[in-house]
Amino acid sequence: MRKYLFGTGIISAVVGGVTLLRGLRENEPFTWRTALAWLSWAITFALAVGAIVDTRRATRGHLIAGDSPVSGKEQRLLKRRLDG
Repeated sequence: MRKYLFGTGIISAVVGGVTLLRGLRENEPFTWRTALAWLSWAITFALAVGAIVDTRRATRGHLIAGDSPVSGKEQRLLKRRLDG
């Protein structure tokens, strides 16, 4: 589980979220740019979690969607899990 939680996607999403939270504490008005930044952060976080879920499903031998970043690597991930 550690390899999933410390992946670059999750780390960058958390750091981005912390940056956005710091911006809220500075008593600046909530503008449309701030709303877009939060929306962008939510999409980034969702994509990172989706990649983790797809990787885990692929290592367990389940089918994954064709648009996944690990699509086409299922056999290699499953073999790596079974070997080690």
